Amino acid sequence: MLTIRLFCAAGMSTSLLVRKMQEAAKERGIEADIVAYPVGEMEQRLDGVDVALLGPQVGFMKAQKQKAAASRGIPCDVIPMADYGMVNGKNVLDFALKLAE
Repeated sequence: MLTIRLFCAAGMSTSLLVRKMQEAAKERGIEADIVAYPVGEMEQRLDGVDVALLGPQVGFMKAQKQKAAASRGIPCDVIPMADYGMVNGKNVLDFALKLAE
């Protein structure tokens, strides 16, 4: 089971992207637990997480949030703007899988 957490400004804007990622994982037979939260909750939501993704709107926090995630051995990066904007769950899932390697 791959545990992916998305963190954005309020935790709401990524709900459609989460759904698209879940659909892409199911189509590929990948067991994945994918949930979105507000970025302010990130440090409390990292237990058992394999990959942390940041929404582009909070990309300015990348260095700070990568440091917090790295201290727990969790890869963290900003979702590419084009994939986020197009709600491309397949590409964002691929991005997460690559980070998890």
